[in-house]
Amino acid sequence: MANYIIPIFIICVLIFSLIKKINAYECFVSGAKSSIDLCINTFPYLVAIFAVVELLSISGISAYLTQVCKPIFNLFKIPSELVEFLILRPFTGSGSIAMLSNIFATYGPDSYISKCASVIMSCSETTFYVVAVYFSTTKIKKLRYIIPLCLLSAFIGSVIACLFCRIL
Repeated sequence: MANYIIPIFIICVLIFSLIKKINAYECFVSGAKSSIDLCINTFPYLVAIFAVVELLSISGISAYLTQVCKPIFNLFKIPSELVEFLILRPFTGSGSIAMLSNIFATYGPDSYISKCASVIMSCSETTFYVVAVYFSTTKIKKLRYIIPLCLLSAFIGSVIACLFCRIL
């Protein structure tokens, strides 16, 4: 059934465009043209995020932040093995996946730490990446409350995730 969803969707769009007398090909080409502009406009923001992530890793700042934040995370019963993962998660999705894979290899997929990391991975977002991509296209520049609230909600979600993993 899953193999037929996209072709059925395309056929439905084409039938709808015939009924409404819309030139589907022109609409597709117009959308493709605007997506090129979108890529060009968001590229500098993406490069900035990737550069920050790499600089955090190479400079040792992420290791320093891990040591500074361990007592705070331990206060909320988040395992200290997940501190670096939690610090990196708002910046990069692929880096988080790599760290999640490393956590699985180190502690095993059924361990408490791995379960917590899995739930945190699925219930949190790469905040800075999302802000860079979405807000660069909408031209919103006043991000005074957005980023702190996103980071706070990710932290609260992480605390609740570890609590649920501890209970279950």
